[in-house]
Amino acid sequence: MSELATDVLTSADGTAVEYLTVGQGPGVIVVPGALAVAADFTGFANLLAARYTVHVIQRRGRGGSGPQGERYGVERETEDVEAVRARTGARLIFGHSFGGLVALRAAIANPAYDAVAVYEPGVSVDGSIPTDWIRRSHRELIKGEGFEAFMSFARGINPDETGKLPRWILRIILRLAIPRHEMEQNIELMPQALNEHVEVGRYGDRLADYRAIAAPTLITRGKGATWQEVALRSLVATIPVTESATYAKLDHFAPEKKPAEIAETVLRFFAAHAKTDVRQSLPWR
Repeated sequence: MSELATDVLTSADGTAVEYLTVGQGPGVIVVPGALAVAADFTGFANLLAARYTVHVIQRRGRGGSGPQGERYGVERETEDVEAVRARTGARLIFGHSFGGLVALRAAIANPAYDAVAVYEPGVSVDGSIPTDWIRRSHRELIKGEGFEAFMSFARGINPDETGKLPRWILRIILRLAIPRHEMEQNIELMPQALNEHVEVGRYGDRLADYRAIAAPTLITRGKGATWQEVALRSLVATIPVTESATYAKLDHFAPEKKPAEIAETVLRFFAAHAKTDVRQSLPWR
């Protein structure tokens, strides 16, 4: 596995944006999700790096990037993506979860992209991604109760499953199921995640915007996305040129933890649509 090189640029509002790079070939931008940092996508990036130069954005409030800032919003996120795209010349983009929302927004009416791929993007349709947990989680953060804030997030974001568990039971499950270092990262990123989910809610009634994505778009999901089925079907029906894929054995965090199958699909999709032809060098040709 190759080590990712680090670089930093300045976004449109003056915020520093760090990004990690690996590989050779046409450029791909990778946009991580709400509770992730760029390093979580090292495995995924290395798989794509067999054919592409991969640039993983360290989103605001993480690592060497600057804070979200007082004027934070999806607009700032897409400006960060555009700054990386302009620096690197990348014409392909992949986004996971909230990063999928950012990737899709970045591609709207933007002819710079040859293809877009997302995994369980954070696009809310008719409230499919709940946000009514944010107020409670925010109060818990103010009181210094980071774990409780994360638990409110875990219950609120998936009301049909974790949301039905009593808090005392879920408290035990989360502590047993999530490794300590991962839980520490989750708690550290909760303030950023709250702001990001406010944005998910703010963009929840703008499905028609995605008609302006001209690039072919791959929309993928795992077995645990039943609560997002309507939203993802709506995206497929709205974006003019789409393909879709479902992974029966993968969950929401697969791009970070089990990226092989997803990376293979993304490689095939990008090879089919990238203006720079890499198909002749692909192993399955």
